[in-house]
Amino acid sequence: MIALLQRVTEARVAIAGTTVGSIQQGLLVLLGIERDDQASEAKKLAQRVAQYRLFSDADDKMNLSVTDIAGSVLVVSQFTLAADTNSGRRPSFSSAAAPAQAEPLYQQFVAELQQLGIYVATGQFGADMQVNLTNDGPVTFLLNSKGK
Repeated sequence: MIALLQRVTEARVAIAGTTVGSIQQGLLVLLGIERDDQASEAKKLAQRVAQYRLFSDADDKMNLSVTDIAGSVLVVSQFTLAADTNSGRRPSFSSAAAPAQAEPLYQQFVAELQQLGIYVATGQFGADMQVNLTNDGPVTFLLNSKGK
């Protein structure tokens, strides 16, 4: 499971021109799910995202998590994060989970964040979405549940 975290001052996701999810200060998480991902990884990655320190403290050091600042999270499914781009000129998606496997893991990841007391907005799994954000910093980190 791959999570691309972007620290934002605001973010929203729209489908066909209609906003379906939006947040103010917090994280935009683009979530990619691979074929071999398990439910335990959704929980582990959600905890890591909630506790990952990428917000500045009073000394301007990245010592605060989204939980510490009472921020929000916008989670958007993005199967292209699971692409193999190691050869050729076209990505291979053979390592990406099929929708029937990926959607329950996506929903579990969202539920795990919510159980940690975080306000979570989402896109719509599998939809063609437009994501708008104001990246704060910019600050962007790539987390992988397998520690790659």
